[in-house]
Amino acid sequence: MCYDRYVSICKPLHYGTLLSSRACAHMAAAAWAGAFLYSLLHMANTFSLPLCHGNALGQFFCEIPQILKLACSKSYLRELGLLAVSVCLVFGSFVFIVVTYVQIFRAVLRIPSEQGRHKAFSTCLPHLAVVSLFVSTSAFAYLKPPSISSPSLDLALSVLYSVVPPALNPLIY
Repeated sequence: MCYDRYVSICKPLHYGTLLSSRACAHMAAAAWAGAFLYSLLHMANTFSLPLCHGNALGQFFCEIPQILKLACSKSYLRELGLLAVSVCLVFGSFVFIVVTYVQIFRAVLRIPSEQGRHKAFSTCLPHLAVVSLFVSTSAFAYLKPPSISSPSLDLALSVLYSVVPPALNPLIY
């Protein structure tokens, strides 16, 4: 969505060619393929772990940190590899979003009319708010110290980053 906002604000005359139905299909296919491969990596790692603490999780969402609590072996090397892949993907996406929004804000601030700037900001700020909600809650969920972990906090954070942003997406697009 940030690329859509970038093209609509920074290159409005090229919108039809840069975001044609074919280009959108390619971007969607790349996102789905990347998400599938990333999920497959996590699933293969998770299902290869021996579980010794039963198979009952204390929350509705079956997430990786909760499953790792049930594992018998301490597989630090696996976790480190997954963490490295995750950090690379998250950091790359974050840098892309930040660079895109910097270019958008630079273009918007060059718009001479106040009404034009307001209209441009009103199309970008809701998306930026949803992205910020997703990034901040997921970062806190996965990077918080184990000492402040509780089942209710884990559940609330899981809902905040996995249910709320997709539910808000149709409203901002």
